[in-house]
Amino acid sequence: MTSNIGQKPPLWRDDRFWRIAIQVLFVLVVIAVVAWLGSNLSRNIQQQAIKLGFDFLQDEAKFGIGDTPIPYKATDPYSYALLIGLANSLRVMVFGIILTTIVGITAGIASFSDNWLVSKLSLLYVEVVRNTPLLLQLLFWYFGVFFQLPKLSEKIQLPGSIFLSKRGIYIPWPPFTTQLFLWLVVLLVSAIAAVLIWQWRTKLMVEQAQSGQPQLIALIAIAIAAVLIIIIGFGWQRPQVLDTGNIEGGLRLTIEFFALLAGLVFYTGAFIAEIVRAGIQSVQKGQWEAARSLGLKSGLAMRLVIFPQALRVIIPSLNSQYMNLAKNSSLASAIGYPDIYSIAQTTFNQAGHEIEIIVVIIPLTYLTINLIISFVMNLLNRTVQLQER
Repeated sequence: MTSNIGQKPPLWRDDRFWRIAIQVLFVLVVIAVVAWLGSNLSRNIQQQAIKLGFDFLQDEAKFGIGDTPIPYKATDPYSYALLIGLANSLRVMVFGIILTTIVGITAGIASFSDNWLVSKLSLLYVEVVRNTPLLLQLLFWYFGVFFQLPKLSEKIQLPGSIFLSKRGIYIPWPPFTTQLFLWLVVLLVSAIAAVLIWQWRTKLMVEQAQSGQPQLIALIAIAIAAVLIIIIGFGWQRPQVLDTGNIEGGLRLTIEFFALLAGLVFYTGAFIAEIVRAGIQSVQKGQWEAARSLGLKSGLAMRLVIFPQALRVIIPSLNSQYMNLAKNSSLASAIGYPDIYSIAQTTFNQAGHEIEIIVVIIPLTYLTINLIISFVMNLLNRTVQLQER
């Protein structure tokens, strides 16, 4: 009797072969579809005698932009107008990521509060906001909240030279000068140095049982220097009311910007709150009991014991929410905020170069933004892993 032990199965019954074959087949199908779309695009371009190229970016834009973080005129080229749109989008994303993290962490921790009202309000916020379309929330913030502000002649003045009106919200802000750029570079270097000193201090305390007092003094000195640079070195300008009733100086933020920012922050914050809640629940119950046995109250137990352990679950999941915030910012056109997508749409409507803008410029812009967010999140995740070691 012939033994079949050691003989290879037929190729059509080999699971490894089919796994590789299916992947190769899928890649070939994708290549075929892309090639067909490319040939179709090339044929239509030749039939309509369309000339491809990016020379149009140097032509005058000939349209105004309502919200410009840097000076802009209608005579500036399309490339500069797209740069304004990118700056507007980045401004919403940066402030949105910071604020939505604060809102989400606060709401997530509040769901574990011993106070019945606080925990129920957190639950109500998460359930209502997550189950309401984002576009509807943006319209609510724009028409229901910020559009109800008074006219410029009846503006509301808050402490600190802050003015509220339909024209926008004016706040103190440093002028964009070379000095400000240099101070920002100094702050960035100081922040990197502070992170390195903090990691060095942690390593000395964990591995060599040192007090870390010299490093702590250095961190405090860096923090004091940073505060002094921000307060004194930036050269803040306060908004001032002119005799004509207009306001000059400082920074003007439009109500469209605040409506978009508020909608994105509270919508994304509801999802982050659930991530924080899940991260806290992943910590073993024995950690709570150990913290209480040491006499720690709920707030201290959360801050010193539970939440630091939950970060290893929370931080990786934040990546997708930050990317969702970046992609959802394209709804800005619904309330008239000039983000990169809105200005790109105006550009190809006027210049007639849809292919260059839709196929190249916008995808590259959002790909770059997503890569930056992924890099920052990986850096944070790596920092938490080093902290745990």
